[in-house]
Amino acid sequence: MKIGCIGTGAMGGAIMRAVCKKYDVSRIKVTDKNTAMGKAFAAETGAVFVETNADVLDCDYIFLAVKPQFLGDVFAEIGTKISDKSVVISMAAGVKLEKLQAWAPKARFIRMMPNVCAQINQGMTAITYGSNIKEDEAKTAIEILSCAGRVEVVLEKLMDCVTAVSGSGPAFVFMFIEAMADAAVRCGMPRSQAYTYAAQTVYGSAGMVMQSGKTPAELKDMVCSPAGTTIEGVAALEKNGFRNAVIEAITAACNRSIELGK
Repeated sequence: MKIGCIGTGAMGGAIMRAVCKKYDVSRIKVTDKNTAMGKAFAAETGAVFVETNADVLDCDYIFLAVKPQFLGDVFAEIGTKISDKSVVISMAAGVKLEKLQAWAPKARFIRMMPNVCAQINQGMTAITYGSNIKEDEAKTAIEILSCAGRVEVVLEKLMDCVTAVSGSGPAFVFMFIEAMADAAVRCGMPRSQAYTYAAQTVYGSAGMVMQSGKTPAELKDMVCSPAGTTIEGVAALEKNGFRNAVIEAITAACNRSIELGK
Protein backbone atom coordinates (compact mmCIF):
# COMPACT_ATOMS: atom_id res chain seq x y z
CA MET A 1 0.00 0.00 0.00
CA LYS A 2 1.23 3.47 -0.91
CA ILE A 3 0.14 6.55 1.02
CA GLY A 4 0.49 10.11 -0.26
CA CYS A 5 -0.14 13.51 1.25
CA ILE A 6 -0.47 16.92 -0.39
CA GLY A 7 0.43 19.45 2.29
CA THR A 8 2.69 19.05 5.32
CA GLY A 9 1.47 21.97 7.45
CA ALA A 10 0.19 21.79 11.02
CA MET A 11 -2.68 19.37 10.47
CA GLY A 12 -1.39 17.34 7.55
CA GLY A 13 2.00 17.14 9.20
CA ALA A 14 0.53 15.92 12.49
CA ILE A 15 -1.43 13.13 10.81
CA MET A 16 1.43 12.04 8.58
CA ARG A 17 3.99 12.03 11.41
CA ALA A 18 1.78 9.51 13.21
CA VAL A 19 1.34 7.49 10.00
CA CYS A 20 5.10 7.48 9.36
CA LYS A 21 5.68 5.86 12.76
CA LYS A 22 3.53 2.85 11.84
CA TYR A 23 3.85 2.37 8.08
CA ASP A 24 6.80 1.83 5.75
CA VAL A 25 8.11 5.35 5.08
CA SER A 26 9.60 4.27 1.77
CA ARG A 27 6.01 3.92 0.53
CA ILE A 28 4.83 7.27 1.88
CA LYS A 29 5.06 10.29 -0.44
CA VAL A 30 4.61 13.90 0.62
CA THR A 31 4.61 17.17 -1.27
CA ASP A 32 4.08 20.80 -0.36
CA LYS A 33 3.95 24.09 -2.28
CA ASN A 34 6.44 25.25 0.35
CA THR A 35 9.28 23.07 -0.88
CA ALA A 36 11.50 23.79 2.11
CA MET A 37 8.76 22.72 4.52
CA GLY A 38 8.04 19.55 2.57
CA LYS A 39 11.69 18.57 2.39
CA ALA A 40 12.17 19.26 6.08
CA PHE A 41 9.19 17.02 6.87
CA ALA A 42 10.62 14.25 4.70
CA ALA A 43 14.04 14.56 6.35
CA GLU A 44 12.43 14.38 9.79
CA THR A 45 10.18 11.38 9.13
CA GLY A 46 11.93 9.44 6.39
CA ALA A 47 9.00 9.88 3.98
CA VAL A 48 9.72 10.48 0.30
CA PHE A 49 9.42 14.10 -0.81
CA VAL A 50 8.13 14.61 -4.37
CA GLU A 51 8.15 17.86 -6.29
CA THR A 52 4.58 18.06 -7.63
CA ASN A 53 1.06 17.13 -6.58
CA ALA A 54 0.82 14.83 -9.59
CA ASP A 55 3.65 12.74 -8.19
CA VAL A 56 1.44 11.36 -5.40
CA LEU A 57 -1.34 10.19 -7.72
CA ASP A 58 -0.02 6.63 -7.92
CA CYS A 59 -0.74 6.17 -4.20
CA ASP A 60 -3.62 4.03 -2.95
CA TYR A 61 -4.65 6.58 -0.32
CA ILE A 62 -4.06 10.28 -0.99
CA PHE A 63 -4.52 12.81 1.79
CA LEU A 64 -5.46 16.36 0.83
CA ALA A 65 -4.16 18.50 3.69
CA VAL A 66 -5.13 21.71 1.91
CA LYS A 67 -7.16 24.65 3.22
CA PRO A 68 -10.57 25.11 1.57
CA GLN A 69 -9.57 28.30 -0.25
CA PHE A 70 -6.70 26.50 -2.02
CA LEU A 71 -8.56 23.35 -3.08
CA GLY A 72 -9.69 24.85 -6.39
CA ASP A 73 -6.08 25.47 -7.44
CA VAL A 74 -5.05 21.94 -6.49
CA PHE A 75 -7.89 20.35 -8.43
CA ALA A 76 -7.22 22.59 -11.42
CA GLU A 77 -3.84 20.87 -11.55
CA ILE A 78 -4.73 17.25 -10.76
CA GLY A 79 -8.54 16.95 -10.74
CA THR A 80 -8.79 15.14 -14.08
CA LYS A 81 -5.72 13.03 -13.40
CA ILE A 82 -6.88 11.27 -10.23
CA SER A 83 -7.59 7.59 -10.87
CA ASP A 84 -10.68 5.89 -9.50
CA LYS A 85 -8.30 3.28 -8.09
CA SER A 86 -7.17 5.72 -5.41
CA VAL A 87 -9.07 6.87 -2.34
CA VAL A 88 -8.71 10.62 -1.76
CA ILE A 89 -9.10 11.79 1.85
CA SER A 90 -9.86 15.49 2.21
CA MET A 91 -9.21 17.46 5.40
CA ALA A 92 -10.75 20.69 4.06
CA ALA A 93 -13.23 22.11 6.54
CA GLY A 94 -16.76 22.57 5.24
CA VAL A 95 -16.17 21.22 1.72
CA LYS A 96 -18.77 18.55 1.04
CA LEU A 97 -18.36 15.32 -0.89
CA GLU A 98 -20.60 16.63 -3.67
CA LYS A 99 -18.35 19.63 -4.25
CA LEU A 100 -15.18 17.52 -4.13
CA GLN A 101 -16.72 15.15 -6.65
CA ALA A 102 -17.56 18.06 -8.98
CA TRP A 103 -13.91 19.11 -8.98
CA ALA A 104 -12.66 15.59 -9.70
CA PRO A 105 -15.42 13.45 -11.25
CA LYS A 106 -13.39 10.23 -11.45
CA ALA A 107 -12.03 10.45 -7.92
CA ARG A 108 -13.50 8.68 -4.90
CA PHE A 109 -13.52 10.71 -1.71
CA ILE A 110 -13.55 10.33 2.04
CA ARG A 111 -13.99 13.50 4.09
CA MET A 112 -12.21 13.72 7.41
CA MET A 113 -12.00 16.25 10.19
CA PRO A 114 -9.07 15.72 12.55
CA ASN A 115 -7.83 17.94 15.33
CA VAL A 116 -4.48 19.24 16.50
CA CYS A 117 -4.28 16.65 19.29
CA ALA A 118 -3.17 14.23 16.58
CA GLN A 119 0.29 15.69 17.26
CA ILE A 120 0.44 13.59 20.43
CA ASN A 121 -1.59 10.67 19.05
CA GLN A 122 -4.67 11.78 21.00
CA GLY A 123 -6.63 13.17 18.08
CA MET A 124 -10.39 12.98 17.57
CA THR A 125 -11.10 12.37 13.89
CA ALA A 126 -14.44 11.97 12.12
CA ILE A 127 -14.81 10.56 8.63
CA THR A 128 -17.69 10.33 6.20
CA TYR A 129 -17.89 8.84 2.72
CA GLY A 130 -20.21 7.98 -0.13
CA SER A 131 -21.39 4.73 -1.68
CA ASN A 132 -18.43 4.58 -4.09
CA ILE A 133 -16.07 3.82 -1.20
CA LYS A 134 -15.88 0.11 -0.39
CA GLU A 135 -16.20 -0.97 3.21
CA ASP A 136 -12.72 -2.50 3.24
CA GLU A 137 -11.33 0.80 1.92
CA ALA A 138 -13.09 2.73 4.67
CA LYS A 139 -11.74 0.24 7.21
CA THR A 140 -8.21 0.76 5.92
CA ALA A 141 -8.62 4.55 6.07
CA ILE A 142 -9.76 4.23 9.69
CA GLU A 143 -6.74 2.04 10.47
CA ILE A 144 -4.40 4.61 8.94
CA LEU A 145 -6.00 7.50 10.82
CA SER A 146 -6.06 5.55 14.08
CA CYS A 147 -2.31 6.09 14.23
CA ALA A 148 -3.15 9.63 15.38
CA GLY A 149 -5.94 8.85 17.85
CA ARG A 150 -9.64 7.98 17.94
CA VAL A 151 -11.63 7.73 14.69
CA GLU A 152 -15.40 7.54 14.19
CA VAL A 153 -17.67 7.45 11.15
CA VAL A 154 -20.40 10.11 11.10
CA LEU A 155 -23.12 11.25 8.72
CA GLU A 156 -21.92 14.02 6.45
CA LYS A 157 -24.55 16.40 7.81
CA LEU A 158 -22.70 16.29 11.15
CA MET A 159 -19.29 17.27 9.76
CA ASP A 160 -19.77 21.01 10.34
CA CYS A 161 -20.63 20.26 13.96
CA VAL A 162 -17.59 17.99 14.23
CA THR A 163 -15.45 20.81 12.84
CA ALA A 164 -16.71 23.12 15.56
CA VAL A 165 -16.55 20.71 18.51
CA SER A 166 -13.39 18.66 17.96
CA GLY A 167 -11.70 20.65 15.18
CA SER A 168 -11.91 24.09 16.79
CA GLY A 169 -12.51 22.83 20.33
CA PRO A 170 -8.85 22.42 21.34
CA ALA A 171 -8.34 26.18 20.96
CA PHE A 172 -11.20 26.81 23.38
CA VAL A 173 -9.77 24.27 25.83
CA PHE A 174 -6.33 25.90 25.59
CA MET A 175 -7.97 29.24 26.43
CA PHE A 176 -9.66 27.63 29.44
CA ILE A 177 -6.36 26.16 30.65
CA GLU A 178 -4.68 29.54 30.19
CA ALA A 179 -7.45 31.27 32.15
CA MET A 180 -7.21 28.72 34.98
CA ALA A 181 -3.45 29.23 35.10
CA ASP A 182 -3.85 33.01 35.14
CA ALA A 183 -6.19 32.67 38.09
CA ALA A 184 -3.74 30.38 39.86
CA VAL A 185 -0.96 32.94 39.36
CA ARG A 186 -3.29 35.61 40.72
CA CYS A 187 -3.76 33.47 43.79
CA GLY A 188 0.01 33.11 44.27
CA MET A 189 1.11 30.01 42.30
CA PRO A 190 4.23 30.21 40.08
CA ARG A 191 3.40 30.32 36.36
CA SER A 192 5.03 27.03 35.31
CA GLN A 193 3.34 25.19 38.16
CA ALA A 194 0.02 26.85 37.34
CA TYR A 195 0.12 25.50 33.77
CA THR A 196 0.88 22.00 35.05
CA TYR A 197 -1.98 22.01 37.56
CA ALA A 198 -4.47 23.46 35.07
CA ALA A 199 -3.50 21.19 32.17
CA GLN A 200 -3.38 18.00 34.24
CA THR A 201 -6.76 18.84 35.76
CA VAL A 202 -8.32 19.16 32.29
CA TYR A 203 -6.54 16.00 31.10
CA GLY A 204 -7.71 13.96 34.08
CA SER A 205 -11.24 15.34 33.92
CA ALA A 206 -11.52 14.41 30.24
CA GLY A 207 -10.31 10.91 31.10
CA MET A 208 -13.04 10.55 33.70
CA VAL A 209 -15.70 11.53 31.15
CA MET A 210 -14.35 8.95 28.68
CA GLN A 211 -13.86 6.12 31.18
CA SER A 212 -16.41 6.47 33.99
CA GLY A 213 -19.61 6.04 31.99
CA LYS A 214 -21.06 9.02 33.85
CA THR A 215 -22.27 12.24 32.24
CA PRO A 216 -20.31 15.48 32.78
CA ALA A 217 -23.24 16.73 34.87
CA GLU A 218 -23.02 13.70 37.18
CA LEU A 219 -19.26 14.09 37.54
CA LYS A 220 -19.64 17.80 38.28
CA ASP A 221 -22.17 17.04 41.00
CA MET A 222 -19.72 14.56 42.57
CA VAL A 223 -17.24 17.41 43.14
CA CYS A 224 -19.77 19.94 44.44
CA SER A 225 -20.08 19.51 48.21
CA PRO A 226 -22.87 21.41 49.99
CA ALA A 227 -21.69 24.94 50.83
CA GLY A 228 -18.24 24.03 49.53
CA THR A 229 -15.64 25.75 47.40
CA THR A 230 -16.59 24.11 44.09
CA ILE A 231 -20.25 25.09 44.10
CA GLU A 232 -19.18 28.68 44.74
CA GLY A 233 -16.97 28.51 41.66
CA VAL A 234 -19.77 26.92 39.61
CA ALA A 235 -22.10 29.73 40.66
CA ALA A 236 -19.50 32.30 39.57
CA LEU A 237 -19.15 30.60 36.18
CA GLU A 238 -22.92 30.60 35.71
CA LYS A 239 -23.17 34.25 36.76
CA ASN A 240 -20.62 35.18 34.09
CA GLY A 241 -22.26 33.18 31.31
CA PHE A 242 -19.63 30.44 31.02
CA ARG A 243 -21.79 27.76 29.43
CA ASN A 244 -23.53 30.22 27.13
CA ALA A 245 -20.14 31.53 25.96
CA VAL A 246 -19.04 27.98 25.09
CA ILE A 247 -22.31 27.26 23.28
CA GLU A 248 -21.99 30.49 21.28
CA ALA A 249 -18.35 29.70 20.39
CA ILE A 250 -19.19 26.22 19.07
CA THR A 251 -22.20 27.57 17.16
CA ALA A 252 -20.11 30.35 15.59
CA ALA A 253 -17.44 27.86 14.52
CA CYS A 254 -20.09 25.54 13.06
CA ASN A 255 -21.66 28.39 11.09
CA ARG A 256 -18.24 29.39 9.75
CA SER A 257 -17.66 25.80 8.60
CA ILE A 258 -20.95 25.93 6.72
CA GLU A 259 -19.88 29.19 5.04
CA LEU A 260 -16.53 27.73 3.97
CA GLY A 261 -18.34 24.92 2.20
CA LYS A 262 -20.41 27.22 -0.01
